[in-house]
Amino acid sequence: MPFVSRRRFTATLGLASAAALVSTGPAAAAPPEDAGGGELLRRMHVPSGRTTADGPIWSPTPTGFAGVRTEQAPHGAIGGQGGTIVVVHDGEALADAVLQEGPTVVLVEGSIVVEPFGTNLKVSSDTSILGAGRGAEIVGGGFHLDRVANVVIRNLTFRDSYVPGDWDGKSEDNDNDGVRVDTSHHVWIDHCEFARLGDGLVDVRKNATDVTLSWCIFRDHNKTVGVGWTEDVLTRITLHHNWSSNTYQRNASIDNVAAGHLYSCVFQGQGQYGTMSRGASQLVVEACLYENGEDALVAKDPASRIDSRGNRFTGIRGRKDHTGPTFEPSEHYDYTAEPIDDVARIVTGNAGPHARTEQVGRRIRVALDGSGDVASIGAAVGAAWRSPHPVEIVVAPGIYREIVRIQPGMPAGLVLRGETGAATDVVLTYDLAAGTEKFYGGVFGGTGAATLAVLADDVTLRDLTIENAYDEEAHGGSQAQALRTVGDRIVLDGVRLIGNQDTFLAESPGKGVVSRVYVSDSFLEGDVDFIYGRATLVLENCEIRSFDRGSPDNNGYVCAPSTDSGVRGFLFTGCTFTSDAAEGSVFLGRPWHPSSNPDVAPSAVIRHSHLGSHIRTPGWSDMGGWPWQEDFLREHANEGPGAAVGDEGRPQLTADEAAEHTRENYLSGDDEWTPWS
Repeated sequence: MPFVSRRRFTATLGLASAAALVSTGPAAAAPPEDAGGGELLRRMHVPSGRTTADGPIWSPTPTGFAGVRTEQAPHGAIGGQGGTIVVVHDGEALADAVLQEGPTVVLVEGSIVVEPFGTNLKVSSDTSILGAGRGAEIVGGGFHLDRVANVVIRNLTFRDSYVPGDWDGKSEDNDNDGVRVDTSHHVWIDHCEFARLGDGLVDVRKNATDVTLSWCIFRDHNKTVGVGWTEDVLTRITLHHNWSSNTYQRNASIDNVAAGHLYSCVFQGQGQYGTMSRGASQLVVEACLYENGEDALVAKDPASRIDSRGNRFTGIRGRKDHTGPTFEPSEHYDYTAEPIDDVARIVTGNAGPHARTEQVGRRIRVALDGSGDVASIGAAVGAAWRSPHPVEIVVAPGIYREIVRIQPGMPAGLVLRGETGAATDVVLTYDLAAGTEKFYGGVFGGTGAATLAVLADDVTLRDLTIENAYDEEAHGGSQAQALRTVGDRIVLDGVRLIGNQDTFLAESPGKGVVSRVYVSDSFLEGDVDFIYGRATLVLENCEIRSFDRGSPDNNGYVCAPSTDSGVRGFLFTGCTFTSDAAEGSVFLGRPWHPSSNPDVAPSAVIRHSHLGSHIRTPGWSDMGGWPWQEDFLREHANEGPGAAVGDEGRPQLTADEAAEHTRENYLSGDDEWTPWS
């Protein structure tokens, strides 16, 4: 692909230029500190003496593929070393400085707001853009490196070009990245932080090559790092000592890369997938830590390759692909992967800009109109997860279309609540089904489809609506969870859960592990098994509304417990069961034996509740060949036209059983938990 830069970079980068970018020696042989790297560290006011097994934390010279010398870049990516030094304090000065002719070092002091909002400022070749001291940041925009060479970006925070309500990054006016690198070479992005941006945090595209992303923080975003947008297989890229936190996908997504090397990185809380090899990419992923996520390593296509070396996977569900050897990074540059036991401490303690601290208050306000601390619920949850103290997240009215994960390790006591007290004012919604195909194969399943998943303990949800808006009429019936809870001591108060099949999955981290959930004064709607799982679940003073599917005789099942033997199941007390469905067309529930497991003991009790005429007799149904009579499915002291007390097929609690099946006995436990108080 031919191109011409804005300055003296005139090479062709494409199939015809592959030979021109052949390494002439390892990165370690590039001019060291006396070429100006050490002086620039001093101008950034960053510590130069701290090291790890891999070398200096603040290296004076470029690392990874950005440091590999070629005929076009005989010193690797050194940016504007030795050139004019410009200090900038505002957006206009910054835009001018990064386009100057000749080698230029741009020192950014303080917070600079980019205007118009979402603008990616064009950057020229032979430029260094460096944060000077603490707190240097680019707000509301980023940089575009288009057909340039030899650019260094260090010690900067890029934040808040997120378009409220566009979590997917699909709107026409939302193409703003933190840094976009197109058809360029020798780019080093080091010790930067990227948070809450528009489309992608960093994109490396269209045959850009010899790029390194090192010691960076990527957080609270959907699409993290994308590499590709080309049919050619030329790109070489290194990602090392990066920390991704609360990022949904593209960590990184690497398409048609000749040599991609990830080492000593930390990936925590990836909602859909971690690192993906696409097209004909050849990856080495080594000494990386993947925690609390789905599909950590994915080789997507027939020619995609991942050489997984010494990585650690904790709390990972799904794929951890390893296809065998690809290439040897040490043949291109010197490096040392950190011992895996030290990776988390080293990376989380040193990644990002110098002396960077994330200040999280006791309360975070979310608002779509720009008046809040952040504009997405997921961003607030991520900040709360990293906080050393419990946080209350207050959400202003609006419809928030996003997928949110409250990960394990959240400080106990998180509250996520609507601001007005009316659950209808705040709607968290998405439309994935468990049967929806992932673009890289497989389906989302029960762990991936939920709009909100609460995987931590001691979380309260209050005064908001959680919806799975999957359209069964358009796409066919499928499980489509609005809420999935896994943690213990979960409270839902004044919440609306909206869906069709499998609206609310209340489960636990493992078989025999007790997870208690208390739902009060809430509204739950669905049709098939819309309250299900193996958690110990008490619903008090709730409306349980069955959706009318239009059938004269079977409009679904309220609950499907899969209780472990020896554990309490579901208890409905003081609830109202409503529906517009035909009389006698809805079952109270059925016993779920996952994978026909004979060792589970599904249990559900409905007591002191009002049952509408839609409830049928028998009140319970078989499931998967398991007769409902063999499990503990009972009623007690119910009333209403659907109660049918004394009828065959409506077993009742005995007096002794009624004294046993109370909210206190279900929830209090050894810790004397009393959420109703």
